Amino acid sequence: MKLIDRIQDFADELTTIRQDLHAHPELGFEEVRTSGIVAELLQGWGIEVHRNIGKTGVVGVLDGKAPGRTIGLRADMDALPIVEQTNLPFSSTNPGIMHACGHDGHTTMLLGAARYLAETRDFAGRVVFIFQPAEEGLGGARAMLADGLFERFPCDEVYGLHNRPGAPQNQVRVVPGIAMAGADFFDIHVTGQGSHGARPQESRDPVIAASALVQALQSVVSRSIDPLDAAVVSVTQIHSGSAYNVIPGSAVVSGTARMFTDAVRQRIRERIKDIAQGVAATYAVEVEVDIRNIFDVLENDEALSGAFADMARGMVGDENVALGGRPNTGSEDFADMLRAVPGAYFTIGHEGTALLHNAAFTFDDSILPIGSSLLARLAETRTAP
Repeated sequence: MKLIDRIQDFADELTTIRQDLHAHPELGFEEVRTSGIVAELLQGWGIEVHRNIGKTGVVGVLDGKAPGRTIGLRADMDALPIVEQTNLPFSSTNPGIMHACGHDGHTTMLLGAARYLAETRDFAGRVVFIFQPAEEGLGGARAMLADGLFERFPCDEVYGLHNRPGAPQNQVRVVPGIAMAGADFFDIHVTGQGSHGARPQESRDPVIAASALVQALQSVVSRSIDPLDAAVVSVTQIHSGSAYNVIPGSAVVSGTARMFTDAVRQRIRERIKDIAQGVAATYAVEVEVDIRNIFDVLENDEALSGAFADMARGMVGDENVALGGRPNTGSEDFADMLRAVPGAYFTIGHEGTALLHNAAFTFDDSILPIGSSLLARLAETRTAP
């Protein structure tokens, strides 16, 4: 590999930063310590810093040696409500919160790129470093956009990255076009009439209705979506009752839907609502459906994806670059930024048997200089007028 020498020189310092962030994880919109560290480091390197964008987001602005284009580079900062089970010496010190998705690594990689670019300024144009809060389903990208992210810091292109445990070590992958699914979250509230468990005839049982609802929702994809259009509907929560001998008065069924087009999203929503109303009539209960767009479909610019892959080959080698492949049914709110500004989102493979969002997940620090080098080189090549 032909990574940037200067970034490799301070790779150990990046590891120290990453492990410190890992030990002090913060949930979405609560990244006060994390964003403070980010802002202080950027300022120390002579980068113009803007705080509190999208509540806890940070933006750094760095001008190059001559006029040129503006490139945005984005990393997410938030952690997850997971009890860590890695037994690492730098495990989470915040009970019930863990960096189980690599956001500590993404933040560190962008900091590494920012440090190098601030030292060298060997580029034309401007680089905008975007440190985003609340990626994990809380709308951090939308919060930054609502705060005028790209009006205040206009970008010609924007790029983001994610680590990928279980993929070939050091493999850099970018999927042109549709790369990740959109996602809705849903809550279906079932209201019936409670009674003594020994006298069910006096109830309108929401548990029976909720159970039927869960079964019926399995038909949404299998019977209402074209087999050539990939989609997922998963019920992930059922809440009802508090005693063995009481039929409760209400139940809540919750879950997620994933899709790759807005038309499929709309069809799924229609069918969930239709099925819910049918269950309401069948079991003489009231049903209220709340469906929320949490993630848009992530679509990479095809030309920019190809240009990124070409650049990456020169750094990590042809054998370590994959252009194309199947879209991921996972979701990522960088999709909202890509709807505003063209760009691409890529992944870096690394060692590890535990997948993302797992209490045993570990980040491979050896990919830190790879991510930092790729982001830095993107800035140097894409800002040229």
